[in-house]
Amino acid sequence: MSSDAGSIPAASIFCICNKVIIMKRRILWAFGAILFLTALAAPAFPQAQSLLKLSTRDLAGSSRVILSSSEPLAFSFRREPSVLIVAIEAQRPLRVRQDVFKSGGLKSVSWTGDRNSYEFSIEVREKDFAYDYKVRKNPFELVIEIKPVAVEPEPAPAVLTAAIETKAAVRTPAPAAAIPEVSRSSSPREDRKFRTIVIDPGHGGIETGAKGKFGALEKDITLAMSLKLKEIIEKNMAFRVILTRDRDMEVALENRSALANNNKADLFISIHANGSRRKNSRGSETYFLSLNATDEESRRLAYLENANGDLEGRIEKENEDDVTLILWDLAQAAYLKQSSQLADRIQAGLNDLLGTRNRGVKQAPFKVLTGAACPAVLVEAAFISNPEEEKELQSEEFQNNVARAIYQSLVEYFRLGS
Repeated sequence: MSSDAGSIPAASIFCICNKVIIMKRRILWAFGAILFLTALAAPAFPQAQSLLKLSTRDLAGSSRVILSSSEPLAFSFRREPSVLIVAIEAQRPLRVRQDVFKSGGLKSVSWTGDRNSYEFSIEVREKDFAYDYKVRKNPFELVIEIKPVAVEPEPAPAVLTAAIETKAAVRTPAPAAAIPEVSRSSSPREDRKFRTIVIDPGHGGIETGAKGKFGALEKDITLAMSLKLKEIIEKNMAFRVILTRDRDMEVALENRSALANNNKADLFISIHANGSRRKNSRGSETYFLSLNATDEESRRLAYLENANGDLEGRIEKENEDDVTLILWDLAQAAYLKQSSQLADRIQAGLNDLLGTRNRGVKQAPFKVLTGAACPAVLVEAAFISNPEEEKELQSEEFQNNVARAIYQSLVEYFRLGS
C-alpha cells in the first residue's frame, strides 16, 4: 500500500496532541501553584496604611476641624456636653497625623482607636454649641464647623415682673459669684499645691516603640509600669492620677501634654524603655526639656521618640525647626527649674532601687514634653534593646521596682517643697 510523501502518520499526530495536552496541564498547574503561594504569602505583608490628616482652624465666631484622606471614609457623630465625638471607619488601616493644635474655641481634639476605626473627641470650650459639616468625596475631606450658642436668659414670670415694677426703688445686692473649683491667682500652683499627676505610657497602638530581641514591645512595658505607678500613688498619696492611655491605643504626642493641661496637671511624667543599636547599652536615665541635647546620643533618642522610633531616620533641618517652634511657643520653658529638680529626684530613686547603671539626668528636645504647662520629665527605665535588660523589663518585680522608685522620688520631691 502506498501513501503520499507529505502525509503524517496517525501515530505521530496522536503523539503531538498528547504533548500539547500535557503542556497545557503543566501550565495550568503552575498557574494554580502561583495563585496558591500568593494567597499564603498575602497575610505576611501588611496592608498599606492610609493617612488621615487632622487639622484645626479658627474663624470669626467659629472653629473648624478638618479630617482629610485619600481614601473614602464612613463617619458618624455623637454629642455629649461640651464634646462632639466623630466616629471614623475605613476599608484599610489608617494612620493619623495631626497638625500642631491651636484653637481659641476648642479645648482639645484627641482620638482613640487603631487600624480601621477611630473616635475623635472634640472638646468645646462652651457647654452649649452647634455644629455643621461639609463633605468632599474625592479626595475625602470632612469639614466640621463648631459655633458656641448664646444662652438667652429666661423671662421672669409676669407676677414677679409686676412685683419688681412696684418696688423699683428697692435695690437688693446681687448674689456673690460662684467660687470656682480651683482658685486662680498670679501663682495658682502655690495655692493648689500638688493635686493632679499625669502619667504618660510611651507609644501605643501602631506606634510600638522600640523592640527587644525576644519580642518585647516598648508600648506594652511602658503601659504595665504606668498602671503600677498609678496604683501605688493613688494608694499612698492624696493625688488624682490620670493616664494618657490605659490600654493599647495610639495617642498623638500633642494630645498627651494637652490632656495634662486640660486637667490642670501639676506634674507630667512620660515613661519609656530605651533602645539603641549598641546591644551592650544599659542603664536608666531621666530627661527634662531643652532645645539643645546633652549629647549626640540624647539628640538622636529625642529624634527617634519624636519620629516614633524610625531607627534608620536622620534628623533633618525641618524637623529641628518644628521642635524649635513648638518648644518656645509653649509654656514648658517656665518650669525648667522644677523639671530639672524632679528629674534629679527620679534618677536618684532609680539608681537606689533598680541597681541599673546610672546614666544620669540629661536634656533633649522631646516633643511630648514641650506643651506641658507644669514640671515635666521623661523616664527611660532601661534598655529594651539589651537582651538582659529586656528580660528585666518584662518581669513583674522590675516593673514594680520602677513604680516604687518613681513614687518614692515624688514623696521626696513634695516633702522638700520643690
